[in-house]
Amino acid sequence: MERVTLAPERLEELISDGDIDTILVVFPDLQGRLMGKRVTGGFFLREVLHGSIEACNYLLAVDVDMTPLPGYRFANWEQGYGDFSAKPDLATIRLVPWLEKTALVMCDLVDEESGEPVEVSPRQILRRQLERAAALGYQIKIGSELEFFLFTDTYTEAAARHYRDLTPHSDWIEDYHILQTTRDEYLIRQIRNGMDAAGVPVEFSKGEAGKGQHEINLAYAEALEMADRHTIYKNGAKEIAALNDRSLTFMAKYDMSEVGSSCHIHSSVWDADGSTSLMHGEDDPDHLSPVFRHWLGGLVHATRELTWLFAPTVNSYKRFQPDSWAPTAVAWGRDNRTCGLRLVGHGQGHRVESRIPGADANPYLAFAGVIAAGLHGIENELDPGPALVGNAYTDPDVEHIPSTLVEAIELFDHSDVALAAFGEDVHFHLLNTARQEWRIFNSVVTDWELRRGFERL
Repeated sequence: MERVTLAPERLEELISDGDIDTILVVFPDLQGRLMGKRVTGGFFLREVLHGSIEACNYLLAVDVDMTPLPGYRFANWEQGYGDFSAKPDLATIRLVPWLEKTALVMCDLVDEESGEPVEVSPRQILRRQLERAAALGYQIKIGSELEFFLFTDTYTEAAARHYRDLTPHSDWIEDYHILQTTRDEYLIRQIRNGMDAAGVPVEFSKGEAGKGQHEINLAYAEALEMADRHTIYKNGAKEIAALNDRSLTFMAKYDMSEVGSSCHIHSSVWDADGSTSLMHGEDDPDHLSPVFRHWLGGLVHATRELTWLFAPTVNSYKRFQPDSWAPTAVAWGRDNRTCGLRLVGHGQGHRVESRIPGADANPYLAFAGVIAAGLHGIENELDPGPALVGNAYTDPDVEHIPSTLVEAIELFDHSDVALAAFGEDVHFHLLNTARQEWRIFNSVVTDWELRRGFERL
């Protein structure tokens, strides 16, 4: 793979010349957000480049409000919430061109005393699945397609209105439209070009199926590299919007009158050095190689029980509506957008698209889920059954995606695939994260309840 990041020697030159003075030393949390510190250039070269930074381990045991959550073994009040170390992955150094004189490096988390990896950290969870694939002689490549809604309001204005009655950047659905996306281009172009300059290669942008909705597609890559790019892009798009007095959201469903925002995950299995795809089968009627057939069989078999990895919030499940472009069925079809699993491409580009994840998914966990399911299929030589022909929304024989977070938690709790793939400690940590999301939701009264019940009940 062509290097799209900075060599450490080049970063040192940029710091010495005064072109870079700040390094974002970061890692993903359980929500897929970037956490870390801003480090001065000189200190980074002296202490961090071949060392680490320290951070509180509560960062892998909090919700989106940064509230420490109960029920974790890894980090809790009884243990005093100590530190872990974040060691820079020097292959990930890149510029952040929309921030003045700033670069970024992704980190792996390790125990302060033993130096062993923190197994419950999202980057490590994905690494373990890639190690499983490598042991079988495979490299996994991924593409993630993220959608978002763009608003003319700033984030401050949106918060002041409790995120209600915002103004979409378009008055009409702009799916594939050039005229409306030209009106949005002052901002979308900044995101595209900013990502390219940050070592996050972009293929294209397009209007999507909602008012003010956009999709910017990143180049296909090895799975860990793709997860890093996805996370940097998602963070950067919000930063660029804020710098332009605009806001955007990656919520799975920000308004029930609008379509949802997805994170379609394209996956394929390649040989060990990543030079040749192993997916195309010349003699198979569906052009599936044995590897592809079993990979797809694993996805069909295990996707329901792993759904929480693709849809981690209460809001995630509002997206799964009939005739909404979001799937409701765990079925596969050839170029069939009503199916949760859609086969696309040909030759070296032959792959499966999971249309189930929403834009709110943590890419490290979602990719790990896809890989865990696919490898389960390969190891057990599972067959996906026949392709669905027709409308998966109305087919009476298909299995359905869990319709609520509660159902997804129950399936993940009893998932033999998840337990075997992730190990007991990681499975426990992720399951507690899911349960805490539901507990916290049940501790608040929503505006829907107030509207229906305050006066009329």
